[in-house]
Amino acid sequence: MEIPKYYEIMVPVLELLKDGSEIKLRDFEQPLAKLMGLTEEEVVHEYDSGNGRMFIDRASWALSYLFLSGLVERPKRGVYKIGGKGLELLKTPEKVVEYVHDELAKRDEKKPKKSEVNITPEAQLTPEESLYDSFEGIKSSIYAEIISTINSKAPKEFEKLVVMLLQKMGYGGEVHNSGEVTKQSNDGGIDGIIKEDVLGLGRIYIQAKRYAEGNSVGREDIQKFVGALAVSQSNKGVFITTSYYAKTAIDYCNSLSATTNIVLIDGKKLAELMYEYGLGMQTEKTIEIKKLDSDFWDAMMDE
Repeated sequence: MEIPKYYEIMVPVLELLKDGSEIKLRDFEQPLAKLMGLTEEEVVHEYDSGNGRMFIDRASWALSYLFLSGLVERPKRGVYKIGGKGLELLKTPEKVVEYVHDELAKRDEKKPKKSEVNITPEAQLTPEESLYDSFEGIKSSIYAEIISTINSKAPKEFEKLVVMLLQKMGYGGEVHNSGEVTKQSNDGGIDGIIKEDVLGLGRIYIQAKRYAEGNSVGREDIQKFVGALAVSQSNKGVFITTSYYAKTAIDYCNSLSATTNIVLIDGKKLAELMYEYGLGMQTEKTIEIKKLDSDFWDAMMDE
């Protein structure tokens, strides 16, 4: 699935407006999709970040840039119509994106010159997409640092860490001392225990494997853990590793009966959970992005 980039939507937007009609942002989606031959699946496709529908968001940015460059007008908030320059440029649609780029560059003297910037490559993103993309890149770097740091600590510290993580995630609730790291000399294949209730009738057993990158957890390791659960007369287990699981291990886990519940958490998921729940993390910077309050502005009388 390839959703058109925002600059690829500029000319179709002008085509929709060339009859002089005034169109609200929310009313662009279906006509644009039809004009560009998009499927319904492509139209409703959302960002992985959960930041809404990708196509209409990119259309919104296309309209913003067309407005800033003077090719479309906004007679009212959220309403667009084509301008004289927009009609003129539609005679040579291949020049629209270049014109928009040049006009935006003029608005900001600090912006690199045209020869240094090209807004047409396939990888070009909207500013908002670039922000989220950068954020994901930062997180990926931190994830790698989390695993590297864990692997530099003593194995017993990892066992303490995974118990703390499950507690941070809400397991054990308000139970006093709900988490326990078992004694290494006689752990019976169980590295940690989470008590789910005050009496300790419900328990989650934990196995922690701190493996170096490239070493996988195999089926045999999971089988031993299942055996340890059977001895403990429990059917709830969480197996956590800093590495990854071999396919045989995953297949075996999936083949277990419904009465035995084992959750596998690999290094990637472990780092994501550490980051999400803030275990061993501190907030370095907060960026606040604001947008217009529709209710506030719509309550005002239009000119």
